[in-house]
Order: sequence, then C-alpha cells, then structure tokens
Amino acid sequence: MLIDSHCHLDRLKAAPDDASLKQIMDAAKARDVEYMLCVNVRQNEFSDMKEKVKAFPNVFLSAGVHPLDVDSGLDSDQLLISAQDERVVAVGETGLDYFYAAETKSQQQQCFEKQIDLALQVNKPLIIHTRDAREDTLNMLKSGNADKVGGVLHCFTESWEMAKAAIELGFYISVSGIVTFKNAGELRSVIRKVPKDRLMVETDSPYLAPVPHRGKENQPAFVRDVAEFVAELRGEKYQELVEYTGENFFNLFKDAKKLV
Repeated sequence: MLIDSHCHLDRLKAAPDDASLKQIMDAAKARDVEYMLCVNVRQNEFSDMKEKVKAFPNVFLSAGVHPLDVDSGLDSDQLLISAQDERVVAVGETGLDYFYAAETKSQQQQCFEKQIDLALQVNKPLIIHTRDAREDTLNMLKSGNADKVGGVLHCFTESWEMAKAAIELGFYISVSGIVTFKNAGELRSVIRKVPKDRLMVETDSPYLAPVPHRGKENQPAFVRDVAEFVAELRGEKYQELVEYTGENFFNLFKDAKKLV
C-alpha cells in the first residue's frame, strides 16, 4: 500500500477549506495513496490540525514541536495530552537543526530531550528532523534510550554513516522528493543502501515537490512520483517497493490502524 509517511496537510495553501482539502485527498486516492501521516510542528497548532483532517480516517497524526519552532514553546503537560490522542501515532516532528538555527542550539536540545522522554512515556515512536547536527542527534537518541520506541529520520539528506547508525538504533529512513533533484547524487547513493525493512517514502508536503512537479506546491498525491523514482533507483519493481514501505510504516507506527 502506498503511504505518504510525512506531510503537513494543515499547511497546504491549496486547501484553505474543507472542499479544497477533499480535492487534495481525492487526487491522492486517484494515485493509490491509501494513508497519510499529518505531522505537527507547533504545539499550539495541534488542535487546528486535528480539526482540519477529522473527516479523513486514513490520516494519522503526530504531536510535537519542530526544532525550528522551539520559540513557539513547549508545554510538557499539554503535549502529553495531545500525544495520548487516539489519532496520534508518533511524537514529533522533533530533533535538531543547526543549519538554519544554530543560535537556538541549546533550546533545541532541551526541547528534543523532553520529546524523547515523552515518547518513552507514551510508548510511541519519534519523528526526527536533523540537519547539520548528526553527532548531537545520534548522541541524544542514544543517551535518551530512544531505541526503546524507535522512530524515523524523515526527509533524510544525511550520510550513509548516519543512516547506518540510526538503523542500528532501530530507526527507519524516510526519503522525500529531494531524491529526485539533480544535485541529489550523494543522497541517491545512500538510499540505494538502505535495507528494505528500514525504508519509507514521503512528500513533506507542502514543501519539496518532486520532479516533475518542481515549482508547484507539494501534495500527498506526489508521493507516487517519489516511490516510482526510488524503485527505479534501487532496481526494484514499483509495486514491491510500495508493499514493503507500507509494511514498514505499520510496523513502526503500531497505533496506526488499517481501515477495514
């Protein structure tokens, strides 16, 4: 089953109302996208995000604070309530980003540590954003015992060494439309090496639309383009990749229930 393992439906400019969001969802269905994970980045936006997708039972949720949104605040008690919501299958997206916000390094680490602790408390996996923070990200996952709940390094753009270390911790690697970009040679070499039982695909919509949709707002329907490209890159049949990445999704996000 084809799954967009990471998207931000509440941030789609093309879906300001229920009718337009339904069109987005219908477009995804037409391209065989069966499930999506809508990822929270600001704690104070969780309720609005949940409300926006309430009509779509094939959309799962996460609860967390993005490292580039740490200034929006983290209320541990409130985040715990959100993380226990029946539609929430993961904690995050959380992590570290020293590329765009090295000046908030300390604050990011504190926020990350709290969310690792929260994931352990609610026994749900972590969704990790990491950029230019390889050593600190891995060290904090190890010291925080994140291997007990696992998780995914989403929109992966780092080295094979980092991917391998994360996999050894029980984490998955998720690849976005970036892999289709002309300058993604190093990333492609990494994705070729990721074991089948540790790979997922995503859009990270509304950002990073894959080829041939560059310049457009990304949307879950485009995860098919990512999957087709990755299958060809790895020398696999498209349907084979769809099946094992879908299985990986449900193996990781154990609170995500398949529709009958």
